[in-house]
Formats: sequence, structure tokens, C-alpha cells
Amino acid sequence: MAELSEKIYEQALDLPVNDRLILIDKLVNSTNLPTNKAIDLAWSDEVELRSQELDKGNSKLIPGDEVLKKIKKRFKI
Repeated sequence: MAELSEKIYEQALDLPVNDRLILIDKLVNSTNLPTNKAIDLAWSDEVELRSQELDKGNSKLIPGDEVLKKIKKRFKI
């Protein structure tokens, strides 16, 4: 099974980002893990708000490696 999942993973990396996000959502939902609708809704609202702020130019994205570097420096990791 590990070989099959690795093969699927490699193929999934070739998908456009939006398609990968859809796939991730479907896979997570397929696990039937308990969810908290209030938390899911709050995250959805937050994502929408942040997206709007980016679109308006009121916020900017920071590359992940830059964020991690700042975290490591701050917490002396």
C-alpha cells in the first residue's frame, strides 16, 4: 500500500494547486473524522476575510521560509 500511496502522491503533485486543494478536502472528508461545524465555519469566514484583504491590497503574503526563519530566531530554535 505504501508504494501505491507514494505513486498517487507523486501524480497529485502534478495537479494545479486548486485541484490539489480539492483533492485534499475530499481525502480529509473521507476519513470521517469528527468535525466541529462552528470551528469549520469560523475558519471559512477567516479565509474569506483574508482573501478579501489580499485582493484589496490591505495585506501581503509572506513566503513560508521567511516566516519559519523569524519563528526560529524568535524562539531560538
